[in-house]
Amino acid sequence: MARPRLHDAALRTRLLEVTSQVISSDGEAAVTVRDVAARAGTSASAVYALFGSRDALVAAVSEEGFRRFGERLAAAGRTDDAAADLLALGVAYRVSALADPHFYRVMFERAVPPGAGAPPAVERPTFLALRDAVARLRPDGATDVALALWALVHGLVSLELAGLVPGDGGARAARYDATLAAAGPALLGGAPRR
Repeated sequence: MARPRLHDAALRTRLLEVTSQVISSDGEAAVTVRDVAARAGTSASAVYALFGSRDALVAAVSEEGFRRFGERLAAAGRTDDAAADLLALGVAYRVSALADPHFYRVMFERAVPPGAGAPPAVERPTFLALRDAVARLRPDGATDVALALWALVHGLVSLELAGLVPGDGGARAARYDATLAAAGPALLGGAPRR
């Protein structure tokens, strides 16, 4: 009979969630293995068994945030309408941030590095998805335009998460969509819909 797994994927996910909340509210320096374990209802030895070290746990939080973010961007899909696909990526960005605000803050506000050897932000798959979507509409200067679009959506989402965008959820979503529809084409330099 096989030994039962003491530390499963559910515990790993719970530890990542708890750690993301600690980093989001108090910063990376506030993370201790003992505190995270207690908040997750487990032992420090479980944290070490799953992650190996405090630093590896912190890096795993960033990696998990980017993994979830990447999944949501990929779910936006790709169609024959490049402009609609780009807008869908913008919407997916907001959906991801609102679904996982702690991870969003870890990735972008707290700027916790995802670990040694991780590529720079503009070389990560999440940014490359945006750059490639931009390149379908504007092949020249796609990286610069993608950075401008990233700044736009990041700013809008950050303001919303900070509680600075007025209205209820529906009004905030409509304002976000309207801003993307107005500013996106301007940033693309009036690129035609394909």
